[in-house]
Amino acid sequence: MNKFSFYKGGSAFWYLILFGLSLSYTPAPAKTVLRQIQSLPQQTQISGTITDGTNPLVGVTIAIKGKPTATISDFNGQYSIVASPDDTLVFSFMGFKTVIVPINGQKTINIQLQEDVTSLQEVRVNAGYYSVKESERTGSISKITSKDIEKQPVNNPLATLQGRMTGVNIIQATGTPGGGFDIQIRGMNSIRTEGNAPLYVVDGVPYSSQSLGFSSASSGILAGTTSPLNGINPSDLESIEILKDADATAIYGSRGANGVVLITTKKGKEGKTRFNLNTYSGFGKLTRTMELMNTEQYLSMRREAFANDDISTYPPNAYDVNGKWKQTRYTNWQKELIGGTAETNNIQATISGGSSGTQYLVSGTMHKETTVFPGDAHYGKGVVHTSLTHSTEDGRFKINFSANYAADKNILPPSDFTYKAAVLAPNAPSLYDANGNLNWENNTWSNPLASLNGKYTANTATLIANTVLSYQLLQGLELKTSLGYTDNRVEESRINPSTMYNPAFNFGSERSTLYVNNASSHSWTIEPQLNWLKKIGNGEINVLAGATFQDQKSSQLAQTGAGFPSNGLIYNLAAASRLNIASNQFSEYKYQAFFGRINYNWKSKYIINATGRRDGSSRFGPSNRFANFGAVGAAWVFSKEAFINNNSLLSFGKLRASFGTSGNDQIGDYQFLDTYDVTGNNYNGVIGVQPSRLFNPDFGWETNKKLEAAIELGFLNNRIFLTAAYYRNRSSNQLVGIPLAGTTGFSSLLANLDATVQNTGLELELRTVQFRRKNFNWTTNLNVTIPKNKLLEFPNLEGSPYANRYAIGESISIQKVYHYTGINPQTGLYTFEDYNGDGQISSPNDQQWIEDTAPKWYGGFANQWSYKNWAMDFLFQFVKQKARNYLYNTSWAGDMVNQPVAIGNHWPVNGLASETQLYTTGENGEALDAWSRYSNSSATISDASYIRLKSISVSYTISTKKSQINTARLYLQSQNLLTFTHYKGADPENQSSFFIPPLRQITLGIQLGL
Repeated sequence: MNKFSFYKGGSAFWYLILFGLSLSYTPAPAKTVLRQIQSLPQQTQISGTITDGTNPLVGVTIAIKGKPTATISDFNGQYSIVASPDDTLVFSFMGFKTVIVPINGQKTINIQLQEDVTSLQEVRVNAGYYSVKESERTGSISKITSKDIEKQPVNNPLATLQGRMTGVNIIQATGTPGGGFDIQIRGMNSIRTEGNAPLYVVDGVPYSSQSLGFSSASSGILAGTTSPLNGINPSDLESIEILKDADATAIYGSRGANGVVLITTKKGKEGKTRFNLNTYSGFGKLTRTMELMNTEQYLSMRREAFANDDISTYPPNAYDVNGKWKQTRYTNWQKELIGGTAETNNIQATISGGSSGTQYLVSGTMHKETTVFPGDAHYGKGVVHTSLTHSTEDGRFKINFSANYAADKNILPPSDFTYKAAVLAPNAPSLYDANGNLNWENNTWSNPLASLNGKYTANTATLIANTVLSYQLLQGLELKTSLGYTDNRVEESRINPSTMYNPAFNFGSERSTLYVNNASSHSWTIEPQLNWLKKIGNGEINVLAGATFQDQKSSQLAQTGAGFPSNGLIYNLAAASRLNIASNQFSEYKYQAFFGRINYNWKSKYIINATGRRDGSSRFGPSNRFANFGAVGAAWVFSKEAFINNNSLLSFGKLRASFGTSGNDQIGDYQFLDTYDVTGNNYNGVIGVQPSRLFNPDFGWETNKKLEAAIELGFLNNRIFLTAAYYRNRSSNQLVGIPLAGTTGFSSLLANLDATVQNTGLELELRTVQFRRKNFNWTTNLNVTIPKNKLLEFPNLEGSPYANRYAIGESISIQKVYHYTGINPQTGLYTFEDYNGDGQISSPNDQQWIEDTAPKWYGGFANQWSYKNWAMDFLFQFVKQKARNYLYNTSWAGDMVNQPVAIGNHWPVNGLASETQLYTTGENGEALDAWSRYSNSSATISDASYIRLKSISVSYTISTKKSQINTARLYLQSQNLLTFTHYKGADPENQSSFFIPPLRQITLGIQLGL
């Protein structure tokens, strides 16, 4: 196997560091410095403490008015700054009123800041290529900060967003560490599942959301492939912004169709050097398990099934009922196989500080967690994050360098135990024999723990580096360039040694198999920009122009080997007697664009914002390689009108709207070209090739037209703040496979189809400040999203292969199933609606019943309380939806597998009130047919709504006045603590019978600042 090498990627990394450091050195002539020192007036050191009336305030900016000198308060709220006796100090802090104090010869100045809720509207939000005041934004941008992120003991940044934002629906695929998340921003726009991923941008650098994993190696344990976002450490994040509407996303052009996720890492702050240590430990358990039959209930079902099939003598392989297995033994297999405790340990150390001209931050994190499975599976990650910011004394030249390097190793069993835990007979044999060896019970069963002899291993490494250079050419005219580089590498393997099988089979290492994947992807990005800001009378105009140049190269070599001379050589592909190359590919993606923005703001009251982008992508045919995208947004801050201004009730009011287009090129590389695959077949010593794709010169972009209108209202000095937004997105020119006749040799041609998918919705946000007192504070946040997805157009849908999957006027998340109508009182079998009236129930003619599994509404309800040194935060997440339940994947009632207790309500015991047809061992063909239809009927789709206590955090700040420690905080945090649902299955979020659901996690930690 290849070893990791960052020779090429590392070169770029060190070049960026050296380049940033060299530019941060700005010497001045010695004579000039001497003259400046001689001309300075006499200065003294001013110090003091800043509080909110009760507690010290950390991070308050203290600046000298009219001068570049500034500092910030430490963890005790203390500060010191050198100033002249006739200077004036300016104390400013987000969420508090600014205080201006003349020094007048004082050496100690203590300040108490007052809360200013209105100032929260002056906070700037990141819109990607520019930032804008919250009160003046014309687009739809949702944001969470490090204050919300650090209260959740999670390993993936997407987990921090669940339930906290309108229009953002996130589902965790598995509770196994290293697994992925599915994110949808304002619904599904593309018919292709893989075409709905948003654009991720980390510190200005595009970050690929496509996994480099090999599904044959990882799908059995990770519900797919490794998540590329595991390379981003939540503890290093300053904020995450989600851009949703056209005004916010159009400047990203073809990459913004499904929304944009802007991830900003922490930067150093001005002040003395500070050291912060944060560590926590915790455990995780399953949130819910299924209520399965005990031994008595199970054996009763099995015996009745044999009786129904007129079988009086139990067959030799019916070990559960013929006496070979103990009839009195009971094992809770969910407890044995997935009922363990996952342990989590995390430690992070950070050092930061700097002067007014240069600030720095370096942090290191070590994270380790285990699983709830048997064995010693574990996941470990190490992360180093650095940031350096420098500006010259006159403030005209600035440089910001940031780098994030993460390496993790994941060692897991080759497959998840969840399904086995649900279907094993409760009287199945013990896992171990009297000697402590795996028990095979005279070859009567397959011991589930045998799979622990196999192993899945994944080593991943991620580097994200960015340097931003800016220079103020003239007053209001700034030239800026962003240089970004990313490098992702995955090295994974899965072994299935012969020791996984029953020794009685006498399988040797010739039956052992190995799956190996080595993949990498690296990308560089250059984005020059020119920004002009000019005040004209009562208005202000801001013009931005720029370009993007990106080159991304990816490679993968996935192989399988079988037949080894010894299991000791199982990791050596050269020792395999049978070798197969599953994938050996190299691809290059080139992207370039030119973008612009014009923003006009008149009296901070009337605002219009126009953005545009011309994109070019190598993924399309020559005639459609370039496309134009743009948007217009407008806002009216009507609370500043004379007839409303200074109103005691309405403190803020704004109407905003936007319309525009964005595109989508998430279809993989070389899709428009004639391509060939290696057959792998040897003919006269020559390996042949075969055509795999037809050339399509008209292959072009998917287009998404977005419309939004919103109102923002603040009452009582913004202590009550309400936002309501309506959106409508229409995605057309869908990139799908158009079916071809079999005589062409190809099943389909990837092309643009004139199908249109529409997403509409209403988003509501309410923020209230109930109490803001000296010792007690209480704020509440509520968000609700009511989405609606609909397929508006699909030409010739009925004659296409998609006819059994979609319906005009319905959601693209529908399931076409049989309509279950109950149990036949004469036969005791499931019955279904005969749609075409031919007297037979068949597919697809009678699979016409439509069940929509798209969420009806979702949201979150959060509260933050603080009392003196205590603080508590909690978030409830809620979802209204339908989903497939346990009946979809379970076997028929009466088979040699365990069943949920509800299956006991069966015919004929409860007559027409029964939920389950008559039991059968599998010998009743009609019963099996009925069960097959039942598993694909409306009965297997039911309510999957839930309310979940998603996160809760309780902390206590310890007084450190008589110690060398600046701050000390103890905290207790929990994730997925409680779940309220009527879902027929283990978990309503991941809705899987095969993969472990998200875990309930409880952690205890301490944070120290020096």
